[in-house]
Amino acid sequence: MIAELPPFEFAFPGPLRDKLVALVLAGTKTTTTGLRQDYEIEGEALPVAGTRAAVIDSAGRPVAVIELTEVRVSRLGDVDLDHARDEGEGDDSVAAWRAGHEKYWHGADYRGWIGDPDFTVDDDTLAVLERFRLVETL
Repeated sequence: MIAELPPFEFAFPGPLRDKLVALVLAGTKTTTTGLRQDYEIEGEALPVAGTRAAVIDSAGRPVAVIELTEVRVSRLGDVDLDHARDEGEGDDSVAAWRAGHEKYWHGADYRGWIGDPDFTVDDDTLAVLERFRLVETL
């Protein structure tokens, strides 16, 4: 059954993914944010609420099942504090949340993945905001 679920990968394999997966497993992280362009690059449709997925760790193993409870597209400039806090990374303001995410999107891994060493986000960049619940740990 787990093999039939689509994979859900937080960040790139490594320390950040390990941290985010641990937050999901602890029940602390219940939202995540990706850029709309990521789905276009991958040729994937936007996720849909009600979809279940297998959370993948840095070793490529499924470690949990989550269910999306809400999916919305928003400008980065319109992300609200509840979403930012529910990412579980300790951000107590939207500005702190944004700074951490910009560090990721402006980092070498992300810029290398999209093939644009000068890529930057701004308030009008479209983001996909996902809320989920932990169904089970594996």
